[in-house]
Amino acid sequence: MDWWREAECKRVHDPFFYDHRKDSSGNSCDVLMKPLVIAAKAEKCVWIPGSIVIGGGPSGLAVAACLKAKGIPSVVLERSNCIASLWQLKTYDRLHLHLPKHFCELPLMPFPSSFPTYPTKQQFVAYLEAYAREFDIRPRFNETVTSAEYDGALGFWRVKAVAMGGKEDKREYLCRWLVVATGENAEAVWPDFDGAEDFKGPILHTSLYKSGDAFRDKRVLVVGCGNSGMEVCLDLCNNTAHPSIVVRDSVHILPREMLGSSTFGLSMWLLKWLPVRMVDRLLLLLARLMLGDTARFGLPRPQVGPLELKSLSGKTPVLDVGTLARIKSGDIKVRPGVKKLLEHGAEFVDGGADRFDAVILATGYKSNVPLWLKEKELFSENDGLPRRPFPDGWKGERGLYAVGFTKRGLLGASLDARRIAQDIEQCWKAELKKIMIFACP
Repeated sequence: MDWWREAECKRVHDPFFYDHRKDSSGNSCDVLMKPLVIAAKAEKCVWIPGSIVIGGGPSGLAVAACLKAKGIPSVVLERSNCIASLWQLKTYDRLHLHLPKHFCELPLMPFPSSFPTYPTKQQFVAYLEAYAREFDIRPRFNETVTSAEYDGALGFWRVKAVAMGGKEDKREYLCRWLVVATGENAEAVWPDFDGAEDFKGPILHTSLYKSGDAFRDKRVLVVGCGNSGMEVCLDLCNNTAHPSIVVRDSVHILPREMLGSSTFGLSMWLLKWLPVRMVDRLLLLLARLMLGDTARFGLPRPQVGPLELKSLSGKTPVLDVGTLARIKSGDIKVRPGVKKLLEHGAEFVDGGADRFDAVILATGYKSNVPLWLKEKELFSENDGLPRRPFPDGWKGERGLYAVGFTKRGLLGASLDARRIAQDIEQCWKAELKKIMIFACP
């Protein structure tokens, strides 16, 4: 790329204009590290001397911290008013990390030793806030990215955002490297049901669910049998509600711990010595001994083993924390797929029907990348996920990166954050060397 050509555009002329001038301290080189802000009509155009990270969740914080450790500046844009908004604003109160803490820590900073093996939601948020303070990460909150597109003539990414304050404030950023850290869980998935408009009770997504306390003595239909659906059902039971869970497909349920170790940790250790299918057979054997035949309770297992299925489709096995026992006891009823909602209940695909006071959708989340990123090589337009599977989906062309899309949770995000920082560092050093030669002869 030619760093020295002039670029003609409506708002920005040569983003290295100040490279050739001295700041108030008389140091011409230091100006390279300061953003250039140009006012144009109602918009601001800001050049970021480094990278822009879109998303202030754990993935975005991890990248920003790794870049900070290497001396590379970055700006984090976050549409909400806080870091980790999914965790802080859209999760239920009883949530704990599903994996042991050492598998969930972000790069360069472990969890406090005083934290339990499976930290609570509040403890995890406290850890993320301490992480941001440790690396002096200060996201620009309430800034929603509306588009991001590579400008081939200029050689930079153009990121347009709307800052929501007292009034709408439109801004445009220019950066050499763009890191997409909005993740797989950016938008809640709301399925359509026949008769939904007729149902008299509340229909809410788990992103709006906080506690079963609001549903005491209510009959609640939970749609979705992943980890969230199972935990919400357990929480409802613990608050004297009467939940039913919709299981449309097969599902792997494993104990959270096996043989005195976390099931995930045991799996990772076994994979060092055995092929995936052999590990799956061992896990299923142990699960059968500990949990029994789940198919007897309306929870048939897939034909493909849990680890192989995770690798192929990204579908995570359920790590049981007590829900299965409540299903066995009859406190939680298992239902087939919903055919349609009725005025005061639901009809199921097997012809059965029942009364319900509320419906909770544990139907997951999806990426929103196709809505704003003007790029077709790294990300799929269909699902907003990288086209190349793990471990090759973290890097695109022209300085574009993805983190938090591995379907491997925080561990996958941390691995990609390190890779991205290392790759940007190589480019940064090479290009900064050219700039320094030109600006400081």
